[in-house]
Amino acid sequence: MHAYASSKFLSLLCLLILAGIFPVSARHAHAQNPRVEIKDVLINRQDGHYQLSANIVYNLSSKARNALQKGIPLYWDVSVKVAQSRNWMWDKTIFSYSTRLRIQYQALFNSYRVTRIENNESESYSNLQAALTDMGLIKDLMLVKQGEMDPDEKYYAGIKVNFDREALPLPLRPESYVNSQWYLSSDWMLWPVEN
Repeated sequence: MHAYASSKFLSLLCLLILAGIFPVSARHAHAQNPRVEIKDVLINRQDGHYQLSANIVYNLSSKARNALQKGIPLYWDVSVKVAQSRNWMWDKTIFSYSTRLRIQYQALFNSYRVTRIENNESESYSNLQAALTDMGLIKDLMLVKQGEMDPDEKYYAGIKVNFDREALPLPLRPESYVNSQWYLSSDWMLWPVEN
């Protein structure tokens, strides 16, 4: 039933776009510059393991900030992978990790709460910038053991951040697909892993 409703919703949205009710151009559908930036990536070896540290900068648009202030929680999925480059087949993923983050404004306490969904760890912050900074820190994430990598092969690590539009309330979802202010994701950012 849920899949049917979702399919029906997408069909209706496509019809509205084609009819010109929700005009959209390719430029607006996918913003040129993602509003999530992955910076300061460091991959190093520690005790025979590769570790990754990074800083993800969440630049919220005015629409996202407004929704947050109205009590709407925002969700992101952060994915990390290590893969072996292969010429004749798809690259082989040898490590993958994913975490889901939620940020919400708590009007009663005038604070922002960041929750890591997989272990239900939460932390409150007095301002939005401090909450977003904490959300963006990846520190010493254990990737793979050096022994699991063939010294004759090439490997790379990647990070991708995906904003979950489907977690928005139903009235906001159509706009989130056509308005560039809701493009709050990143593309895969890849770095070589020296073996």
